[in-house]
Amino acid sequence: MRHLINILDLSVREIDRLIEVADDIIKHPSDYGDVCHSKILATLFYEPSTRTRLSFESAMLSLGGEVLGFSEQSSSSAAKGESVADTAVMVSGYSDIIAMRHPKEGAPIVAAMHSSVPVINAGDGGHYHPTQTLTDLMTIRHEMGRFDNLTVGLCGDLRFGRTVHSLISAMSRYMGIKFVLISPEELRLPYFVKGKYIIDKGLEYCESKSLEEVIGELDILYMTRIQKERFVSEDEYFRLKDSYILTPEKMALAKSDMIVLHPLPRVNEISVAVDDDPRACYFRQARNGRYIRMALIMKLLGLIENDINEPQEQGEEIITDRFTCRNSRCITSTEQELPQQFKLTDKENNIWRCRYCETRAE
Repeated sequence: MRHLINILDLSVREIDRLIEVADDIIKHPSDYGDVCHSKILATLFYEPSTRTRLSFESAMLSLGGEVLGFSEQSSSSAAKGESVADTAVMVSGYSDIIAMRHPKEGAPIVAAMHSSVPVINAGDGGHYHPTQTLTDLMTIRHEMGRFDNLTVGLCGDLRFGRTVHSLISAMSRYMGIKFVLISPEELRLPYFVKGKYIIDKGLEYCESKSLEEVIGELDILYMTRIQKERFVSEDEYFRLKDSYILTPEKMALAKSDMIVLHPLPRVNEISVAVDDDPRACYFRQARNGRYIRMALIMKLLGLIENDINEPQEQGEEIITDRFTCRNSRCITSTEQELPQQFKLTDKENNIWRCRYCETRAE
């Protein structure tokens, strides 16, 4: 049984195969209208969502399956104090596959540990969002025709932006990638992402507080929303929320073939006047999400013939209860029954990180 928690759970060749299947679905939708007959997708969304939840539901219905679930924590037994582990055990008895969004980092890992059906991470706090990254990659392939030799600018909330973290980890596997990290000081990319996927891999990167100064060198501009729900201080949010606004004037400084992506929803970080620019790809990007999630559901349910024999990764070295995770956004901060587990990520330097949220042990 396969789960999708991190985009790196899929190899580069597996991602290529999923994009191929998604493209075939677009061309021949009638061939896929009944492949998930009698299958049930459970959508467990502890946080609000429009695109991700509806695209999952649309994907399963388009495959001939059924959908059940909840769209907010208050309408589930979590409001009564039920743990993620117990919810996963229970719901996996009612469904064939689970898509889960949760505000606490690492929650989908806990669900996967207790579920008897495949679990898909539909976003966990400021950690990862692998199915958005599949959508991003499909759009990049369609618009740019390649993944190699691209300068990728990521702008806005790089600290809490789970879509940014997932895209960087995915793009770091391709040749000739340069990252341009555009953010205010308070929202810089966290080191658990920058160190692991950029610095340790020897990739070229630069950091800037100015979008105007760097937009001219970009092949891809990935805009993000400053996320009010991630801030402890409302004052800090209001101080930073308008840090970057993409306008036609700024687009005039960009390459003629640069593309603009955004995981949506936007607030005001992209002017509506940009929508008519042919380089604005975010609505096409959102539509792609339905098809790539259809392909992913089929893969995890074993409905795609996979002729790719992938090498098996070695198991991680895990220790229990030697450390305590200090990340207040980690699932261990609210589910006290969970064992504190840490994985060895750098044997040479004896670096251990929380298994759930990847915070480094001190």
